[in-house]
Amino acid sequence: MRRRRITRKPIETELFPFLSVLACTIGTLILLIIVITSQTYGSEREVKIVVRNERGTNQTRTPRYLEARVDGIVIHPQETFVPLNQLSNSNSALGQIITQVKQNRDREYFIVAVRPDAFSVFTELRSIIEAEGINLGYEPLDTGWKLNVETANSTPPE
Repeated sequence: MRRRRITRKPIETELFPFLSVLACTIGTLILLIIVITSQTYGSEREVKIVVRNERGTNQTRTPRYLEARVDGIVIHPQETFVPLNQLSNSNSALGQIITQVKQNRDREYFIVAVRPDAFSVFTELRSIIEAEGINLGYEPLDTGWKLNVETANSTPPE
């Protein structure tokens, strides 16, 4: 008599329902992250410009901050506005600060925050500052962002 061999089919596990639940969970989490980050940043961003050297400190020069706008220049942190037609006037607030920095050019320099629509103002300002032999740095600044200048007291080098 012949014995019958009973062949059992291996048990198959179907992972499709698990993967679909996992994909839905990941999608929901991504949507949640996007909503939270967009609410965190909001429409008006505040930008801080802090000058540091390679070691993370500002020990050699003190920056003077200017903001180039389409209608003129803003001197920070006092937020003194200089209209476009007064840029080359040596008696304006900008002319006075350029004179001060020129006298201390080994210890001070300018950082200009440039708005997207104020590039022509920046190029005019840059030519005025560089004609005086003063060092200059610049940082692009988006239209909706607010500039917050951090005036940290620099410590003298040891």
